[in-house]
Amino acid sequence: MTEDRVERMDEAIGQWVTFTLDAESYGIDVMRVQEVLSVPEITAVPGAPPWIIGVINLRGNVVPVIDTRMRLGMSSKPPGVSDRVIVIEADEQIVGILVDSVAEVAHIRAGQINSTPNIGRRECVRYIHGVVSWNGALLILLDSVRLFAQQRCDHLATL
Repeated sequence: MTEDRVERMDEAIGQWVTFTLDAESYGIDVMRVQEVLSVPEITAVPGAPPWIIGVINLRGNVVPVIDTRMRLGMSSKPPGVSDRVIVIEADEQIVGILVDSVAEVAHIRAGQINSTPNIGRRECVRYIHGVVSWNGALLILLDSVRLFAQQRCDHLATL
């Protein structure tokens, strides 16, 4: 790759909606985000996997809500006042992801993103797009397609 090509790639800027889980900062590609909601009434679905909290009615559409903490191997907690549901398109499905809080939209140059660290559980690490230093802390950028891939969420289509 030529030096000019590397510079142009470094200049590409992506936008990431940042949110927190357990006081850690995460980001998801803004192009996948449809909207951010205060936590609405969630209806439990019997027989759903433990990381599917239930479903919400979003303007007449039934949208599954994922406990993002559980999906990433963290302990679950009841929703609080600052919790939000980020409605995203993931693997041709619309899903809501429950997060502790939503912060801002971060503008990140492609060259700032470090590759996924080879640590932690293999299951969780594969959901990470990369890591970047942001506002004095590490921001973990999630890959929504891998996180909610079709082969892992087949039961969402039946809700």
